[in-house]
Amino acid sequence: MAIAAMVILAVLIFLLTGEKNIFARSATLYTYLSDSAALTSGAAVRLNGIYIGKIDGVELSGSSDPNRTVRLVMSVQRNKLAAIPVDSQASITAENVLGTKYINIKKGKSQATVRPGGELPSLDVEEFEDLVRKGYNTLDSVNATLRRIDNIVAQVEAGKGTVGKLLVDEALYSRMLAAVTEVQKITAAVSSGKGTLGRLVYDEALYDRVMASLQRLDTVIQDVQQGQGTMGKLLRDPALYEEARAAIAEFRRVGADLNAGKGTAGKLLKDEAAYRQIRDLLTKLDAMVERVNSGQGTLGQLLVNPQLYESLSGATSELRTLIKDVRANPKKFLRIKLGLF
Repeated sequence: MAIAAMVILAVLIFLLTGEKNIFARSATLYTYLSDSAALTSGAAVRLNGIYIGKIDGVELSGSSDPNRTVRLVMSVQRNKLAAIPVDSQASITAENVLGTKYINIKKGKSQATVRPGGELPSLDVEEFEDLVRKGYNTLDSVNATLRRIDNIVAQVEAGKGTVGKLLVDEALYSRMLAAVTEVQKITAAVSSGKGTLGRLVYDEALYDRVMASLQRLDTVIQDVQQGQGTMGKLLRDPALYEEARAAIAEFRRVGADLNAGKGTAGKLLKDEAAYRQIRDLLTKLDAMVERVNSGQGTLGQLLVNPQLYESLSGATSELRTLIKDVRANPKKFLRIKLGLF
């Protein structure tokens, strides 16, 4: 019974300590950290996520180097040492943001492997703490988002907003149903070939005309690309291009001459004396028009004096009558008198 009790005790110890093989030989490895991050003895040691041992001790190293303040003593299965290169890095990891922490060894690339009692470099524990803080920030963001979603759902259930009215407003629902019915009617009319859109969809003759127009347009584009017609020559004829360049150059030259004050137009633009003469002439013309409008002078009287207008009109009528009489009886007005002395 004592032997059985000892076996049961050994099995319980095995189950509690998490050892995979109680008969496997182990080796001790060390790593140093600036902070233990609340890591405790008995925590798992993993190689790229695979269990290879546990932590035997977490203690102060007594070193003055801030990055080597805490020493971790790791008990690792001896047959796993050949799979741990010397440039592997140990870091504190957690199963999740709030999960159990353990040491995870990230396998390196060196050909040399660690020996029993060897030391592994470590990653700064601050990276793990930053990860935890980011996890907390993420949780806060998720909680804030969930609160906003809950507020939106509450407003929708209360019938507020467009979505809420769609759910609880019977009148809006009826209008939407009527709109859907109208859309169905339009769709049915189009499907039956009625209306402009229906004819565009189902009328073969209209389709043929559209295709013919597109073919003509394609022909025109091909002619233009081949240099035919005025537009084609504009695109393809180098002589026309040179003429256009020459015309533009001539236009630039004329513009330069105008800016330089050459020629009549240039003098009109640049000559101050010509500008003053034109300005004086326009001033005099404006004064003359003003006098005419005010009735001064013969032309002004003709415009504003009705008596003079009527006199001229009467004289004109009498002159027309006289000319008519002369044409009708010229002998009456043409007399020849002969006398002998």
